[in-house]
Amino acid sequence: MKKILIINGHPEMGSFCSELAKSYQKGAHSAGAECKLVNLCELKYDPILHIGYKAQTELEPDLVQVQKDITAADHLVFVYPNWWGTYPALLKGFFDRVLIPGFAFKYHTNNPFWDKLLTGKTARLIVTMDTPPWYYNLGFGKPGHNSMKNCILGFCGVKPVKISVFSPIRSSTDKMRENWLMEAEKLGMGLK
Repeated sequence: MKKILIINGHPEMGSFCSELAKSYQKGAHSAGAECKLVNLCELKYDPILHIGYKAQTELEPDLVQVQKDITAADHLVFVYPNWWGTYPALLKGFFDRVLIPGFAFKYHTNNPFWDKLLTGKTARLIVTMDTPPWYYNLGFGKPGHNSMKNCILGFCGVKPVKISVFSPIRSSTDKMRENWLMEAEKLGMGLK
């Protein structure tokens, strides 16, 4: 049975991202996957890595549990809005605190390379934005997608990372949103 962890990175529970996450979860459950949904806005943790990696900062119980969930998962799904070209501070702070040395990667002594400790896992990004995708890709060079795919998940060994974009949210109609929710459910049903 495939184990999927969905992480909703939107800071508001009533958001469209929350609905997309639930739709994906519904589809994955119907396909027989073991699927857990974590809403970052419900966790209790300090998203600021106050001293960097100079010393190990003790993880709050919610973050310890999420690390266990990541370890157990085969497939990771991140649902979030694109804000200022990337992702909300809540999600960035989550990565800073959870994907730490010894859990997500391990540097080598006296050389520039590292071990990717999350190798073997795959991921899907479900991203909402107001910017038309063609302009985000061509005009801005897709900074958030590149950061997530290469600098965060790829750095830790997660691949492939596939991306689904739902846009433009600001001018979307109820019918468009219904279709997007069905599309997210189908992604879950396909376990990808």
